[in-house]
Amino acid sequence: MAKVTVMLALAAGPGFPEGSPEHRYEIELGLDPTGRPDAAAWAADPEPWRARRIRPGAEPLRGDVQHDPDHGWSIRFFEAAADSPDAPETRFDCGPDPVRPGEHVTVTEPDGTAFAYRVVGIG
Repeated sequence: MAKVTVMLALAAGPGFPEGSPEHRYEIELGLDPTGRPDAAAWAADPEPWRARRIRPGAEPLRGDVQHDPDHGWSIRFFEAAADSPDAPETRFDCGPDPVRPGEHVTVTEPDGTAFAYRVVGIG
């Protein structure tokens, strides 16, 4: 199973009705034959699947991808965990469609705010 880097750009959300290509995520994923994130491949991989969050005027946050069978996919950003030993989780839901350019992903921040991101590239 080969991992790919999925690039997401903010499509819409609170404060960004028109989106913002400067707000991005880069998420390393293993995809199954249908183009969906592969939980079995994640569990079997000894290396963490990397993630980065990019925002204007801030250093990129680095994290890793997590999967929980009961709660789905998330990203832990350790640099954001200043007041707690646990890294806050940013959840992402790819929906029923394959992960491919033009599709949308819902990203829910630790505070519960949800944003729509568009897949803009897979490399």
